[in-house]
Amino acid sequence: MAVQTKYRTCNLCEALCGLEIQVENNKAISIKGDKQDVLSHGHICPKAVALIDIHEDPDRLKHPMQKKEGKWEQVSWEEAYEYAAAKLVGIQQAHGANAVGIYQGNPSVHNLGTTLFSPDFVRSLKTTNRFSATSVDQLAHHLAGTYMFGHPLLVPVPDINRTKLWLIVGGNPLVSNGSMMTAPGVHHKLKDIQQRGGKVIVIDPRKTETAHKADQHIFIKPGTDFWLFAGIVSHLLHTDQVDLGHLTDVIESAQVDKIKGALAPFSLNMAAEKTGIPVSVIKELIHEFTTAESAVCYGRLGVSAAHNGSLCHWLINCMNILTGNFDQAGGAMFTNPAVDVRARKSRAPKFARWHSRVKGLPEFNGELPSAAIADDILEPGEGQIKAMITSCGNPVLSVPNGKKLDEAFSSLDFMLCIDIYLNETTKHADLILPPATGLETPHYGIAFHNLAIHNTAKYSEAAVEKEAGTKYDWEIFSELLEAYQKAKAAAEGEAAPESQSISLEDKLDMLLRFSPQQLSLEELKKHEHGIDLGAHIPMLPQVLKTDDQKIDLFPTIYEEGLKAVSTHDESEEAHPFMMIGRRQLRSNNSWMHNLGRLMRGRDRCTMLIHPQDAESLSIAEGQMVQVSSKIASVRIAAEVTEDIMPGAISIPHGWGHHRKGTKMSVAESHAGVSFNDLADDSLLDTVSGVSVINAIPVQLSVPAD
Repeated sequence: MAVQTKYRTCNLCEALCGLEIQVENNKAISIKGDKQDVLSHGHICPKAVALIDIHEDPDRLKHPMQKKEGKWEQVSWEEAYEYAAAKLVGIQQAHGANAVGIYQGNPSVHNLGTTLFSPDFVRSLKTTNRFSATSVDQLAHHLAGTYMFGHPLLVPVPDINRTKLWLIVGGNPLVSNGSMMTAPGVHHKLKDIQQRGGKVIVIDPRKTETAHKADQHIFIKPGTDFWLFAGIVSHLLHTDQVDLGHLTDVIESAQVDKIKGALAPFSLNMAAEKTGIPVSVIKELIHEFTTAESAVCYGRLGVSAAHNGSLCHWLINCMNILTGNFDQAGGAMFTNPAVDVRARKSRAPKFARWHSRVKGLPEFNGELPSAAIADDILEPGEGQIKAMITSCGNPVLSVPNGKKLDEAFSSLDFMLCIDIYLNETTKHADLILPPATGLETPHYGIAFHNLAIHNTAKYSEAAVEKEAGTKYDWEIFSELLEAYQKAKAAAEGEAAPESQSISLEDKLDMLLRFSPQQLSLEELKKHEHGIDLGAHIPMLPQVLKTDDQKIDLFPTIYEEGLKAVSTHDESEEAHPFMMIGRRQLRSNNSWMHNLGRLMRGRDRCTMLIHPQDAESLSIAEGQMVQVSSKIASVRIAAEVTEDIMPGAISIPHGWGHHRKGTKMSVAESHAGVSFNDLADDSLLDTVSGVSVINAIPVQLSVPAD
């Protein structure tokens, strides 16, 4: 068969990079960037090429695996569904609907089938014990969207294609290609800003890959971002530097005055004291931001998953709004996607309608913080979680206090995992259902088109045919739902509901047709490089979903949150060091370390430490160091560098493949340590109740052996 050229979108991260794939005899033989792609214009990262490795990985599971008497056996799909349904229904019959919990990892929204078909299955369980990666790394964004703009997915993105000043706080978009901002080829965007006379400023405890390309980098003490933002917004209000521009009619002036009063105690002097950034530097930053032709502040994981992360994102929105840099070209803007997943009408905020059983953590949008999972499994009593379902996730490595979660999963009566690997989480399963993945699956990035820096639409058909006997994720969820409903009906003596048959493409086509752009899947298929839907345009007030179609600039939860902030921050306690995480270009959370081409070269799971701190503790380059938090200790090699500020250390997330019972080919030398074994699940954001996974107090010591 002749070599065919297939075009598709990479689904390994948020960037939606276009790929040009050469296929021969149903085998991908090369992958490179699609220069005609309307969003990425040829950009790809090393992970995209590794799609071939994932597809051909001998460790990848392709058929249902059931644990029988402690040993894994391959079973048929029919047997697997029947077994899963019987166990889930039996446990719920005996202990109640909430005895079953479910956790969905980040890749859930990277896979079209899971995005569209898992919700029906999850809803059918009727459990309030629902969890996801959202509460670990991005809930602060969605909480602000809910309370300020009326919908959790009304998350503004920086219009970096037109801005003249981009302020990045706690983010590293050169490595992440965005994160809550779909932006392939960020290094080109940085150059473009600079070439049009603009400026890029990064504020971070580490001089990141992005900071090295920026015009200015400012060190900040880990976990003190709130004080910086509170001081800046307070200064803007108390020096009459507010410019609402065209937003005057969608903001109540009384709210502006109310914020001014509430932020009065937070001065620039206090910000400087807390953050370690001199007042003169903060004042110059404010001057540049307010006088730039256009400017936008973007905060990411280092902000949202740190102390007072929820308040930080409210303040970031306030900063952009009050300086006239919101809903304007070059500022923070809302997208206009082909599939708009934002609700058409106003709804009451879905927050704190119920709480987790042990810690009392609040629900948001139907999900509880993932930090509650372990305790709600381990603590006996009414409402105890007896069974867990995980989909596209490895929470043992990605959720705070992974050791406790490891213990909790081992105690369950039943565990079902929908995953392609036998990993640190799925090893606890009684049943694993592996979906077809990557090159075998069609794709449309619904979530990430809603966060993209430019409006586009693109549908990717599968590059290769899936192997006989395997199932797509949407088939698994549909068939699992049917089996569960039949088993439940039988247990309750009722007739089973009729099965609802709808294909992936039919469901996507319906979403496309009923969205503002009114595209069809048939039309989209004609454009293999995607359709350019244009730059962002002002969307207010039309896009707002609040009751009065106005921005709620000072929601009550933030007003109460400010009152709860103490001038004595946890980061001031007597801990020698504060630990922050970091992301790496060649790994995608916890599941890319099985691929040889991505793991080549030096060990990348190292602890960054400043030379001054290394010298004071007699730590040499490459020396093993014991890092201890309140809950655990790990040993990791030191990497001495001036890219980390004194008093801070950095360990990358996603590693820690040393646990027994997995079936993965990660080399022992690349097993690394798990950042989340050190993350204390009792450190919580005061507003949202989610875990703090940046600015973790730790101590360092040099092991004697």
